[in-house]
Amino acid sequence: MIRPPTPRRRRDSTIALINVVFLMLIFFLIAGTVAPPLDGEVTLVDTTGLEGREPPDALVLRKNGQLIFRGLPVDPEAFMADQAAEPVRIVPDREASAERLIEVTGALRRFGAPSVFIVTEQALP
Repeated sequence: MIRPPTPRRRRDSTIALINVVFLMLIFFLIAGTVAPPLDGEVTLVDTTGLEGREPPDALVLRKNGQLIFRGLPVDPEAFMADQAAEPVRIVPDREASAERLIEVTGALRRFGAPSVFIVTEQALP
Protein backbone atom coordinates (compact mmCIF):
# COMPACT_ATOMS: atom_id res chain seq x y z
CA MET A 1 0.00 0.00 0.00
CA ILE A 2 1.25 3.48 -0.87
CA ARG A 3 1.16 6.08 1.78
CA PRO A 4 0.01 9.58 0.93
CA PRO A 5 2.83 12.10 1.18
CA THR A 6 2.98 13.86 4.50
CA PRO A 7 2.53 17.57 4.15
CA ARG A 8 5.77 19.41 4.69
CA ARG A 9 5.85 22.05 7.26
CA ARG A 10 6.57 25.45 5.78
CA ARG A 11 9.38 27.33 7.43
CA ASP A 12 8.44 30.59 9.02
CA SER A 13 10.23 33.50 7.35
CA THR A 14 9.85 35.88 10.29
CA ILE A 15 13.09 34.63 11.89
CA ALA A 16 15.10 35.89 8.92
CA LEU A 17 13.26 39.21 9.05
CA ILE A 18 13.99 39.57 12.77
CA ASN A 19 17.67 38.85 12.14
CA VAL A 20 17.86 41.51 9.43
CA VAL A 21 16.12 44.11 11.61
CA PHE A 22 18.43 43.28 14.53
CA LEU A 23 21.53 43.68 12.35
CA MET A 24 20.24 47.00 11.03
CA LEU A 25 19.63 48.17 14.60
CA ILE A 26 23.17 47.30 15.62
CA PHE A 27 24.57 49.01 12.52
CA PHE A 28 22.70 52.27 13.16
CA LEU A 29 23.60 52.27 16.86
CA ILE A 30 27.28 51.95 16.01
CA ALA A 31 27.16 54.38 13.07
CA GLY A 32 25.27 56.97 15.15
CA THR A 33 27.77 56.97 17.99
CA VAL A 34 30.88 57.24 15.87
CA ALA A 35 31.72 60.93 15.67
CA PRO A 36 35.01 62.69 15.20
CA PRO A 37 36.43 63.85 18.54
CA LEU A 38 36.60 67.52 19.36
CA ASP A 39 39.93 69.06 18.41
CA GLY A 40 42.21 68.92 21.44
CA GLU A 41 43.46 72.45 20.89
CA VAL A 42 39.98 74.00 20.92
CA THR A 43 38.78 75.50 24.19
CA LEU A 44 35.05 76.10 24.45
CA VAL A 45 33.70 79.48 25.54
CA ASP A 46 32.85 79.70 29.23
CA THR A 47 29.53 81.51 29.71
CA THR A 48 28.98 80.80 33.40
CA GLY A 49 29.81 84.37 34.42
CA LEU A 50 27.57 86.09 31.87
CA GLU A 51 24.30 87.65 32.84
CA GLY A 52 21.38 85.85 31.21
CA ARG A 53 19.15 88.04 29.09
CA GLU A 54 16.07 87.22 27.07
CA PRO A 55 15.91 87.93 23.32
CA PRO A 56 14.72 91.53 22.77
CA ASP A 57 11.51 90.60 20.94
CA ALA A 58 10.40 87.77 23.21
CA LEU A 59 7.71 87.62 25.84
CA VAL A 60 8.98 86.84 29.31
CA LEU A 61 6.85 84.74 31.63
CA ARG A 62 7.87 85.46 35.20
CA LYS A 63 7.53 82.94 38.01
CA ASN A 64 4.50 84.80 39.37
CA GLY A 65 2.71 84.27 35.99
CA GLN A 66 3.07 87.85 34.75
CA LEU A 67 3.91 88.43 31.07
CA ILE A 68 6.51 91.07 30.28
CA PHE A 69 7.37 92.47 26.83
CA ARG A 70 10.32 94.87 26.54
CA GLY A 71 10.17 95.57 30.27
CA LEU A 72 6.44 96.34 30.44
CA PRO A 73 3.58 94.11 31.62
CA VAL A 74 1.32 92.88 28.82
CA ASP A 75 -1.50 90.41 28.29
CA PRO A 76 -1.69 88.01 25.29
CA GLU A 77 -4.55 89.87 23.57
CA ALA A 78 -2.84 93.28 23.74
CA PHE A 79 0.46 91.75 22.65
CA MET A 80 -1.06 90.10 19.56
CA ALA A 81 -2.98 93.27 18.65
CA ASP A 82 0.35 95.05 18.12
CA GLN A 83 2.17 92.16 16.38
CA ALA A 84 2.24 91.02 12.79
CA ALA A 85 1.48 87.38 12.03
CA GLU A 86 4.95 86.17 13.02
CA PRO A 87 6.04 83.37 15.33
CA VAL A 88 6.03 84.37 18.99
CA ARG A 89 8.87 83.52 21.37
CA ILE A 90 8.31 83.05 25.10
CA VAL A 91 11.12 82.94 27.66
CA PRO A 92 9.61 81.29 30.76
CA ASP A 93 11.18 81.55 34.17
CA ARG A 94 12.40 78.21 35.50
CA GLU A 95 9.95 78.56 38.40
CA ALA A 96 6.92 79.52 36.26
CA SER A 97 4.03 77.06 36.42
CA ALA A 98 3.41 74.81 33.45
CA GLU A 99 -0.33 75.50 33.66
CA ARG A 100 0.25 79.22 33.20
CA LEU A 101 2.63 78.59 30.29
CA ILE A 102 0.04 76.40 28.53
CA GLU A 103 -2.64 79.02 29.23
CA VAL A 104 -0.51 81.80 27.71
CA THR A 105 0.49 79.79 24.61
CA GLY A 106 -3.15 78.84 24.02
CA ALA A 107 -4.24 82.47 24.32
CA LEU A 108 -1.53 83.61 21.92
CA ARG A 109 -2.65 81.01 19.36
CA ARG A 110 -6.29 82.06 19.76
CA PHE A 111 -5.39 85.72 19.18
CA GLY A 112 -3.53 84.99 15.93
CA ALA A 113 -0.01 83.73 16.62
CA PRO A 114 0.88 81.29 13.82
CA SER A 115 3.29 79.45 16.14
CA VAL A 116 4.69 79.83 19.63
CA PHE A 117 8.29 78.91 20.49
CA ILE A 118 9.51 78.40 24.03
CA VAL A 119 13.09 79.60 24.48
CA THR A 120 15.06 77.41 26.85
CA GLU A 121 18.61 76.99 28.03
CA GLN A 122 20.70 74.23 26.53
CA ALA A 123 24.02 73.08 27.92
CA LEU A 124 26.75 70.89 26.50
CA PRO A 125 26.86 67.42 28.01
